[in-house]
Amino acid sequence: MATASDDTLLASFALGDPDAAAAFIRRYQGRVYGLARSMVGDPGLAEDVAQEAFIRAWRNAQAYDSRRGSVHTWMLVITRNLAIDAMRLRRAQPVDPEVFSTLDLRASPARGPEASAETSAEMRDLRAALDDLPAEQRQALLLAGLCGRTAAEISEIESIPLGTAKTRIRTGLQKVRSSMARRSTDQ
Repeated sequence: MATASDDTLLASFALGDPDAAAAFIRRYQGRVYGLARSMVGDPGLAEDVAQEAFIRAWRNAQAYDSRRGSVHTWMLVITRNLAIDAMRLRRAQPVDPEVFSTLDLRASPARGPEASAETSAEMRDLRAALDDLPAEQRQALLLAGLCGRTAAEISEIESIPLGTAKTRIRTGLQKVRSSMARRSTDQ
C-alpha cells in the first residue's frame, strides 16, 4: 500500500480498507498537520483540524476529481478551509460594552521612571487620538475593534441606524489613522 499511487490509495481509503487508511494518513499526516499548525498556531487546535481533514477526505473521497488537481492539493485545500473555519470560531469573544463605561482611555500621569518606561509612545499617541474623537465615534470604534462587534450589533446597542454605525466606525478609524500618521511624522 505504501507504494500505491495517491489516487489508488484515496479510492481504497474511501472504501474502508484499513491498510489503505493507515498508509494514506501516514503519507499526508505531516503535510496536513504542518499546514494546520502554520495557520492556527496552536498545536492542539492543529491536531483537531488535521483529524477533521482526514475525516472529510474519507467522507468525500468519491467527490475527488483528478482532473481538478492532485490528491495532495485536494488534501491541503480541505485542511486550509478547515483551519480558516477554526480560526473564525476561535476569534476573540466580544467584551460586554458596559465595560467601556468604566474604561479610562486617557493617559495616566507617570508615577515615576518605571511607569514612564512602561508607557510606550505609540500607546500615548493612540490614547490621544482616541481622546480627540467625538464620544459616539470612539464608542463605535472601540465596540468594533476591541469587542469584535459588527456594525449591525453596534446599530442595535446604540439604537442608531446601521448606516450611522458604519459611518461612525469608518470616520473614527480614518481620524485615528490620520492622527497616528501625523504624530509619527512630528516625532
